[in-house]
Amino acid sequence: EQIDKFASMRLLKDYINERQKDIQEHNKRHGLDLNSSKVNGRSLTNVGVFRKYVEFYLKNNNMVNTDLTCMVRQLAPGSEGLPIEVYAFSKDKKWVNYESIMADIFDHLIAILPQFDLEAFQNPSGSDFQLLAKS
Repeated sequence: EQIDKFASMRLLKDYINERQKDIQEHNKRHGLDLNSSKVNGRSLTNVGVFRKYVEFYLKNNNMVNTDLTCMVRQLAPGSEGLPIEVYAFSKDKKWVNYESIMADIFDHLIAILPQFDLEAFQNPSGSDFQLLAKS
Protein backbone atom coordinates (compact mmCIF):
# COMPACT_ATOMS: atom_id res chain seq x y z
CA GLU A 1 0.00 0.00 0.00
CA GLN A 2 2.76 2.40 0.93
CA ILE A 3 4.63 1.80 -2.33
CA ASP A 4 1.41 2.47 -4.26
CA LYS A 5 1.01 5.71 -2.32
CA PHE A 6 4.58 6.72 -3.19
CA ALA A 7 4.05 5.82 -6.86
CA SER A 8 1.03 8.15 -6.95
CA MET A 9 3.25 11.13 -6.06
CA ARG A 10 4.20 13.06 -9.19
CA LEU A 11 7.85 13.51 -8.23
CA LEU A 12 8.28 9.84 -7.30
CA LYS A 13 6.24 7.96 -9.89
CA ASP A 14 9.06 7.18 -12.36
CA TYR A 15 11.59 6.53 -9.59
CA ILE A 16 9.33 4.06 -7.78
CA ASN A 17 8.48 2.15 -10.95
CA GLU A 18 12.14 1.93 -12.01
CA ARG A 19 13.39 1.04 -8.52
CA GLN A 20 10.73 -1.62 -8.01
CA LYS A 21 11.70 -3.25 -11.30
CA ASP A 22 15.42 -3.19 -10.36
CA ILE A 23 14.74 -4.61 -6.89
CA GLN A 24 12.51 -7.39 -8.19
CA GLU A 25 15.09 -8.38 -10.81
CA HIS A 26 17.88 -8.38 -8.22
CA ASN A 27 15.90 -10.47 -5.73
CA LYS A 28 14.83 -12.92 -8.43
CA ARG A 29 18.35 -13.22 -9.85
CA HIS A 30 19.71 -14.05 -6.39
CA GLY A 31 16.79 -16.28 -5.39
CA LEU A 32 15.83 -14.02 -2.49
CA ASP A 33 12.38 -14.49 -0.98
CA LEU A 34 10.88 -11.44 0.73
CA ASN A 35 7.74 -13.38 1.68
CA SER A 36 9.59 -15.50 4.25
CA SER A 37 11.40 -12.49 5.74
CA LYS A 38 11.84 -8.86 4.74
CA VAL A 39 15.58 -9.08 5.47
CA ASN A 40 16.11 -11.68 2.74
CA GLY A 41 16.44 -9.21 -0.09
CA ARG A 42 16.49 -5.66 -1.27
CA SER A 43 13.44 -3.46 -0.78
CA LEU A 44 12.42 0.17 -0.59
CA THR A 45 12.27 1.97 2.75
CA ASN A 46 10.17 4.97 3.66
CA VAL A 47 13.29 6.88 4.74
CA GLY A 48 15.08 6.13 1.47
CA VAL A 49 12.07 7.13 -0.58
CA PHE A 50 11.68 10.32 1.49
CA ARG A 51 15.32 11.26 0.80
CA LYS A 52 14.73 10.72 -2.92
CA TYR A 53 11.52 12.81 -2.77
CA VAL A 54 13.44 15.68 -1.13
CA GLU A 55 16.13 15.45 -3.82
CA PHE A 56 13.53 15.59 -6.62
CA TYR A 57 11.65 18.38 -4.82
CA LEU A 58 14.80 20.52 -4.62
CA LYS A 59 15.74 19.86 -8.24
CA ASN A 60 12.24 20.89 -9.33
CA ASN A 61 12.12 24.01 -7.15
CA ASN A 62 12.80 27.04 -9.35
CA MET A 63 14.30 28.93 -6.38
CA VAL A 64 17.07 26.33 -5.85
CA ASN A 65 20.31 26.76 -7.75
CA THR A 66 20.84 23.28 -9.21
CA ASP A 67 24.11 24.37 -10.88
CA LEU A 68 25.71 24.24 -7.42
CA THR A 69 25.85 21.33 -5.00
CA CYS A 70 22.40 20.07 -4.14
CA MET A 71 22.14 16.94 -2.03
CA VAL A 72 20.15 15.17 0.62
CA ARG A 73 21.91 12.80 2.96
CA GLN A 74 21.26 10.73 5.99
CA LEU A 75 23.53 11.29 8.98
CA ALA A 76 24.30 8.82 11.76
CA PRO A 77 21.28 8.00 13.93
CA GLY A 78 21.38 9.20 17.51
CA SER A 79 19.22 9.57 20.59
CA GLU A 80 17.18 12.24 18.82
CA GLY A 81 16.43 10.16 15.73
CA LEU A 82 17.80 9.92 12.21
CA PRO A 83 19.06 13.29 10.96
CA ILE A 84 18.45 14.15 7.32
CA GLU A 85 20.67 16.92 5.97
CA VAL A 86 19.63 19.13 3.08
CA TYR A 87 22.48 20.91 1.34
CA ALA A 88 21.36 23.39 -1.29
CA PHE A 89 21.85 26.93 -2.54
CA SER A 90 19.18 29.38 -3.55
CA LYS A 91 19.30 31.31 -6.80
CA ASP A 92 18.60 34.50 -4.84
CA LYS A 93 21.73 35.62 -3.02
CA LYS A 94 20.01 38.11 -0.69
CA TRP A 95 20.17 36.71 2.82
CA VAL A 96 16.59 37.59 3.83
CA ASN A 97 15.24 36.03 0.63
CA TYR A 98 17.43 32.95 1.11
CA GLU A 99 16.04 32.43 4.62
CA SER A 100 12.49 32.71 3.29
CA ILE A 101 13.19 30.19 0.50
CA MET A 102 14.72 27.71 2.95
CA ALA A 103 11.83 28.19 5.38
CA ASP A 104 9.34 27.44 2.59
CA ILE A 105 11.27 24.30 1.65
CA PHE A 106 11.33 23.05 5.24
CA ASP A 107 7.68 23.97 5.81
CA HIS A 108 6.83 21.68 2.90
CA LEU A 109 9.13 18.87 4.03
CA ILE A 110 7.83 18.90 7.59
CA ALA A 111 4.23 18.96 6.34
CA ILE A 112 4.71 15.88 4.14
CA LEU A 113 6.56 13.72 6.70
CA PRO A 114 3.34 11.84 7.62
CA GLN A 115 2.93 10.82 3.96
CA PHE A 116 6.11 8.77 4.46
CA ASP A 117 5.09 7.50 7.93
CA LEU A 118 7.83 9.67 9.43
CA GLU A 119 7.79 12.21 12.25
CA ALA A 120 9.98 15.14 13.20
CA PHE A 121 11.68 14.69 16.56
CA GLN A 122 10.82 17.15 19.31
CA ASN A 123 11.94 17.05 22.91
CA PRO A 124 8.93 17.00 25.22
CA SER A 125 8.18 20.24 27.02
CA GLY A 126 6.70 20.93 30.43
CA SER A 127 3.22 21.28 28.92
CA ASP A 128 3.57 17.82 27.32
CA PHE A 129 4.19 16.32 30.77
CA GLN A 130 1.29 18.27 32.25
CA LEU A 131 -1.06 16.91 29.57
CA LEU A 132 0.24 13.40 30.17
CA ALA A 133 -0.31 13.72 33.92
CA LYS A 134 -3.93 14.81 33.34
CA SER A 135 -4.78 11.77 31.23
